[in-house]
Amino acid sequence: MGADRALGFLNEMLWASLLVAGPVLIATLLVGILISVFQVTTQLQEITLSYVPKILVAAFLLIAIGPWMMGRVTQFASSLYLLIPTLAG
Repeated sequence: MGADRALGFLNEMLWASLLVAGPVLIATLLVGILISVFQVTTQLQEITLSYVPKILVAAFLLIAIGPWMMGRVTQFASSLYLLIPTLAG
């Protein structure tokens, strides 16, 4: 296996991980920014006010799009397993 092929696999892996993890990360980032703006405007510095909404949003998204995420990861893994016989040559 050449270096270019290995870099291609690495590139595919990084894009797949970004596509799978992106929605949850973006949603928690947006909720965190909204909560921070709320805390700054009200001067309410409660630590649980920051964590609880982000955890709830992340859990909701994992439940809602979890099957799609697992499908993408499974599809990527199975495509790699199907490529194993072609790497021997």
